[in-house]
Amino acid sequence: MSTFPDASGAGTVADVVADAPNLDFAGTTPYEDYVQADVLTHLQHLRSDDPGEMVFLVTTQVMELWFTVIVHEWETASHALRRDDIPVAMDALKRSVRELEALNHSWRPLAHLTPAQFNSYRGALGEGSGFQSAMYRRMEFLLGEKSASMLVPHRGAPRVHAELEKALQEPSLYDEVLGLLARRGLPVPASVLGRDLAQRYEPSPEVEAVWAGIYADSDQNAELVRLGEALSDVAELVWRWRNDHLVATRRAMGAKTGTGGSAGVAWLEKRAQKNVFPELWTARSHV
Repeated sequence: MSTFPDASGAGTVADVVADAPNLDFAGTTPYEDYVQADVLTHLQHLRSDDPGEMVFLVTTQVMELWFTVIVHEWETASHALRRDDIPVAMDALKRSVRELEALNHSWRPLAHLTPAQFNSYRGALGEGSGFQSAMYRRMEFLLGEKSASMLVPHRGAPRVHAELEKALQEPSLYDEVLGLLARRGLPVPASVLGRDLAQRYEPSPEVEAVWAGIYADSDQNAELVRLGEALSDVAELVWRWRNDHLVATRRAMGAKTGTGGSAGVAWLEKRAQKNVFPELWTARSHV
């Protein structure tokens, strides 16, 4: 707190009082009204007596919040691309890169769990598993990783199921990018533009050739190259997220079956091998 000095060089009591923030509010503070901190800090209902469960639960909740922000950014970018508004899309993608970095750093509190430490509260999870996260599933759908079977765990939650079903049928972020390229006169094949949007995106040699052409003439296609690089930043961080998840799981539980009956490490290894926006990576070999 700063004060204005009096003639003797010391701040007066009146100065201190005048400089103090308003401390008296009717009801909750404006900060609480906006952030809902009291709600957030009372959402931790532990199911074991192990002191390590708190960091596991809070870290998982933080991840869910980051998923929510990133979905918002990618949906913003998708809508902007549909309007051919690349600057707005780029701003959203760049924000999401910083948010993905923060999301990936969320693994740090859990990254060095030993099997004994994880086992001390693992039983409290029951059949709970990260692959049941609806918001993470929306992230995957926006990346083109579509799968109708992943809606099944959410049948008991009608609102969540309806939101996921809607996301399954909508264009992914990459679909919107390819639509923009086609409107720019680039030869994106009709089979790609008219594909079943509820299916996982599969790489196309013709789309690879389009990206190779864009990068080969970077002066003429400067704006599209910047878009491609922003998407590559996103894809790289998604790959790092999957690998960090794999390593943390491998350290905590080895090759045991995952919670919720998943294949655990084997499932995560399969996921970590896949690149999103695949032609952006393979096209570089042809430039």
